[in-house]
Amino acid sequence: MTISSEFPATNATAVNFRTVDVRGRNLTLAGLRAAVPRAQGHTVADAEEKVLDIIAAVRERGFEALAELAQRFDGVDQAHPRVPADAIAAALEALDPAVRRALEESIRRARVFADGQRPRYVDVELGDGAVVSQNWVPVGRVGLYVPGGLAVYPSSVVMNVVPALAAGVESIALASPPQKEFGGLPHPTILAAAALLGITEVYAIGGAQAIASFAYGLPATDAGPALEPVDVVTGPGNIFVATAKRLVKGVVGIDSEAGTTEIAILADSTAQPALVAADLISQAEHDPQAASVLITDSEDLASAVRAELDLQAAATKHSDRVRQALSGPQSGVVLVDGLDQGIAACDAYAAEHLEIMTADAPAVAARIRNAGAIFVGDYSPVSLGDYCAGSNHVLPTSGTAAFSSGLNVTTFLRAIQVVNYSRDALAEVSSHIVSLSRAEDLPAHGDAVTARFREAAAGA
Repeated sequence: MTISSEFPATNATAVNFRTVDVRGRNLTLAGLRAAVPRAQGHTVADAEEKVLDIIAAVRERGFEALAELAQRFDGVDQAHPRVPADAIAAALEALDPAVRRALEESIRRARVFADGQRPRYVDVELGDGAVVSQNWVPVGRVGLYVPGGLAVYPSSVVMNVVPALAAGVESIALASPPQKEFGGLPHPTILAAAALLGITEVYAIGGAQAIASFAYGLPATDAGPALEPVDVVTGPGNIFVATAKRLVKGVVGIDSEAGTTEIAILADSTAQPALVAADLISQAEHDPQAASVLITDSEDLASAVRAELDLQAAATKHSDRVRQALSGPQSGVVLVDGLDQGIAACDAYAAEHLEIMTADAPAVAARIRNAGAIFVGDYSPVSLGDYCAGSNHVLPTSGTAAFSSGLNVTTFLRAIQVVNYSRDALAEVSSHIVSLSRAEDLPAHGDAVTARFREAAAGA
């Protein structure tokens, strides 16, 4: 069955969805990485300069700096960013019942998946009396960031909080940008989602300043209590949030550099153009800098998808934003020779979200190595993962999926190795320790072992 678009024709400006043709080119991984579409707006260097200034201001002047930044970026006068408990409760009370039911189902599914992710303790017996264990221990405190801006993200509250709770984290703080139209508080739907999950420590802080506040903490003032520093910061955001997370990494742990959203779709001639276009648009509506990339060996499909993009982009609510995202340098079609080159292009791009719309999609998905999350077949769109799949939508962007993972329970856990050897077990390897310590010119390491047996002999 072919699925056709039902959107009417329009004279609106066409989408300039560009083409990158890598067919017939024996490109290396580096060559493919250079060829695939990427954003060319704010550079990392530009963002770092601005973010470093924000971090320095927050560290030096605390809540005073936050108040200035709230006025500059959000148009909000702010005495203290802590959201009152009664405002959180009132937001839940006023929440649309249909939205509440949807959030509750999203939470339920996310909890089931998160509970299944917790790794097991491991005890390995390497010999008689020689046991090495690996225990998983939650971090003490986390700071969770939920973006604001052009859209409202209660789903990101769910995605941040649920795995932290499943990991056993006992202290959770959440930050989201202040909204002028809501009296300087975060959007009420954000507050309601926090209330559903039992989160009471919520701050009206946006952007890089929220990340800095979590990482370094803020002392109490006459206007309100201290914000205690956290051990791990998680959550998506724009390039400035992602850059701030990179800059505080080492002071705190982070999940990944989850910046402006992106989708790649690997499709062949069996794909439905209307569905491909709908999914590309679904991510483009997030932000003018969002990336939507189609990787295909079918020129006919690429042409049909372009036609669908023109129709569907004109009919969607945020059409101007969508057209801007689809027409930017970060979006376009990558034409490949066949499935093998298509998979290589996917791994080079390392998409935040990767959809597989090919013949035998599960088998193709199994060959992918670099992606934040993979969505298999016509009935697993990214929108499912954004809300109700049970998976997490806080995922690495900008190619960082090649070396980092999406948010999950282990983000909030530390693996602690426990070594428990008996006297006989240590004696069995003592000569090896001495040999290796001498080879490394660290003889005191070996002496620390042999001393135990000298003392035992002397005592006898």
